Amino acid sequence: MKLNELHDNDGARKSRMRVGRGIGSGKGKTAGSGHKGQKARSGVAIKGFEGGQMPIYRRLPKRGFNALNSKQFEVVNIGRLQKAIDAGVLDAATPITIEVLVEKGLVGKVTDGVRLLAKGAISAKIDIAVTGASKSAIAAVEKAGGKVTVAAAE
Repeated sequence: MKLNELHDNDGARKSRMRVGRGIGSGKGKTAGSGHKGQKARSGVAIKGFEGGQMPIYRRLPKRGFNALNSKQFEVVNIGRLQKAIDAGVLDAATPITIEVLVEKGLVGKVTDGVRLLAKGAISAKIDIAVTGASKSAIAAVEKAGGKVTVAAAE
C-alpha cells in the first residue's frame, strides 16, 4: 500500500441528504418533516412536554441549593503523603507546597486550594504549606514532629 493509494472503506462516509430540492430527490416538498403541526415548524421545543400531564421536573420535590461562593478544595490525606514519602516520590526534608503536590501528581487541578485531612497515619517529619487543614491532621503532623502552615484562601 502506498500513501497515494489511501482511501476510506466503501460506505465509511455517507454524503449529506439535500432536502427540499424537488420531488425527484425523494426528500422534496415537506423535506422529511411530515405534514403541518408543531414538529413541522422551525424552533420546536417540546423536550420536557409530557402531553399535558404534569412534567416530572415539576412532580419531584426540589432539595438543597448550590452556594455561589463555595470553594472547591482539592483533598490530600496524611496517609497518602506518607505513602508518597515511602515510595520516594516526595522528599520529607524539603518543604512541601501546593506546587510540589501538583507536580508529583498527589492532587489534580487546583482551583481554590488544597485541604489536608487526617485519613491514615504519618510518621515522617514534614513541613507542609496548604490552603486549609483539619485540626486532627495538624495534630497528627505535629505529633510526628512536623509543621503545617495554613495559608489564607484567596
